[in-house]
Amino acid sequence: MITFETVNELTLKITCKGGYEEVFTKAGAFVAGECNGPKNYKFDKVLLGPQQNMGQALLGSLVRRVTGENLPLMKGMFNGDSVTYYSNCGQHVVVYKLAQGETISVESENILAFTPDCKYDVRFLGCGVVSQKGLATSTLTGQGPNAYVAFTCDGNPIVLSNMQNQSTISVDPDAVVCWIGQRGSCDPDIKMDVSWKTFIGQSSGESYSFEWSGYQPVTVIVQPTERGGGIHVAMD
Repeated sequence: MITFETVNELTLKITCKGGYEEVFTKAGAFVAGECNGPKNYKFDKVLLGPQQNMGQALLGSLVRRVTGENLPLMKGMFNGDSVTYYSNCGQHVVVYKLAQGETISVESENILAFTPDCKYDVRFLGCGVVSQKGLATSTLTGQGPNAYVAFTCDGNPIVLSNMQNQSTISVDPDAVVCWIGQRGSCDPDIKMDVSWKTFIGQSSGESYSFEWSGYQPVTVIVQPTERGGGIHVAMD
């Protein structure tokens, strides 16, 4: 059995107990490990993708390269009790366990690790014209009882949810790390706020946003820094 947890906010700890287990992690993310007796785990580079079917893995690899959601992965193979640790450039690590049918939409660059009980896919959003977030997003959907996901963010994450109060959530797309909900029903709407001030360089700097209404149950995780770029419209 595999479990994920964080250590000191900056490191992912993966504990394996029992027989043979596998996980997928960002290539090069391993930093340390220990086990009783001889080393009983190893890592192999994933050439195409985490899909079991070769045809799906090849198609997925092509889609990721075209959309910019390329995800360099390695597969960890554990054969007995062990504890291993993973990190990425000192970024904060968040662990989430997906329920059956629950989906997390996350930038590929933020994915640190996930278990085989998560189905990996790339889905088109069509919003890349207004944000550094691409035209597509990586998705992981829970398909088993052990669907762990670990992802990274720059700084301590901010967690927003309208699951209980049906509030409207609005966020800057360049600060979004991921959103979690039922597949197909929790993608954001794109809200534009462009006026004549935008074209004379007097905009607020917040001309677009992702928005979820109270009828879209979702949990959104935001980082306290923004990706550089996006579209800047102005007239000197």
